[in-house]
Amino acid sequence: MPLWNRWGGQIPVGVREKLMLPVQQLITSGAAEGALKEGERVEDFTLPNALGRPVTLSHLLKEGPVVINFYRGSWCPYCNLELRAYQQALPQLRALGASLVAVSPQTPDSSLTMAEKSGLTFPVLSDVGNRVARRFGLVFTIDEAVRAAHQQMGADLPAFNGDQSWELPISGTFLIDWDGTVRLAFVNPDFTRRLDPAVVIAKLKELQGA
Repeated sequence: MPLWNRWGGQIPVGVREKLMLPVQQLITSGAAEGALKEGERVEDFTLPNALGRPVTLSHLLKEGPVVINFYRGSWCPYCNLELRAYQQALPQLRALGASLVAVSPQTPDSSLTMAEKSGLTFPVLSDVGNRVARRFGLVFTIDEAVRAAHQQMGADLPAFNGDQSWELPISGTFLIDWDGTVRLAFVNPDFTRRLDPAVVIAKLKELQGA
C-alpha cells in the first residue's frame, strides 16, 4: 500500500530528502531482517491504552487472533492514513474473529488525541520506551543530523513520546494466532509503504480454511 504520492508532494524537497535518510540507512543496514518472522512466537505483554487502562495480549488471544500494527506516531501522515484504512476494515476483521491493536511509543495523552481525531474504535496502546517494539526487533534511533527536519514537520519526538531517546519502531503489521505464533509479518523500512488490510483479511480466511 504505497502512500508517498499522497503526501510527498506537500513536503519541501530538502526536508523530504532528510526525512528519507533514515530509510536508506535502515535498508543498507538490513535492520528489518532482525524483526520477528512468521512461525516465531511472541512474548506476552501488557500496555496501557489511550485512557491508561492495561491491555494484555494473552487476554486478547483468548478471544481469537490479534492484529498488531506498530506505527511511528500521530505526527506521521502515513501512519494516520494506514490506521484509518484499518479502521474501515475493522468490521471485516471482527467478523473473522480477530481483534486489532495499534502500538506506538507515544504517551497515552498523545495517543488519545489521535484516536479521537481519527475516530479509531480499536485500542491504541502506548509503548513508552519502545519496550515491546524492541522485542519485535523494530527499534531504531533517528540520527541527530535529521532531527531538525523531523521537528520542522511537526515530529517533536521528545514531546510526543515523553523521553529524549529519539527512538522509533520500524512500521510493521503482525497477525498473531491464538497460541502466540506469528502467522503474518510485514516490516518495511520505507515508512511510505504499509500492508493493505485486505492482505490481513485474506490470511485470516486462509487460517480458517475459508
